[in-house]
Amino acid sequence: MPLDSPGPRVQAVLDIPLHRFLGVQLRDERDLAAGIRFPVGEAAQNPAGMLHGGVVYALLDVASFLALLPQLGADEHAVTHDVSASLLRPVRAGATVEVTATVLRRGRAVAFLRAEATVDGELVATGQVTKTVVGPR
Repeated sequence: MPLDSPGPRVQAVLDIPLHRFLGVQLRDERDLAAGIRFPVGEAAQNPAGMLHGGVVYALLDVASFLALLPQLGADEHAVTHDVSASLLRPVRAGATVEVTATVLRRGRAVAFLRAEATVDGELVATGQVTKTVVGPR
């Protein structure tokens, strides 16, 4: 969904302290489907100096939420119900990871998404994310 600029819901995701700390940015501010990117800086590294797996899991989930956001009504939100991720290869410090997600199916109460992380076009992780869609209380 093309945007003139990130809306308040998108900005709220980007402003989460963990996301700011990791350097998460939209790949294209006009198109949420383009996903996010982040550098493998010190905050995202494990003791071996490689990308920490937990960071990958978290950001596969973030990209999935952003991909689903255009399909949510103004009074709806989505919370993570399940995440399954496969880390396919290590990622070195200093690399930039790009994460995209696709909505496979959005039902009334549940959405199913697939996410992928790449470095220089090479697939480094995949994920399946299930989100529960919640409405107003």
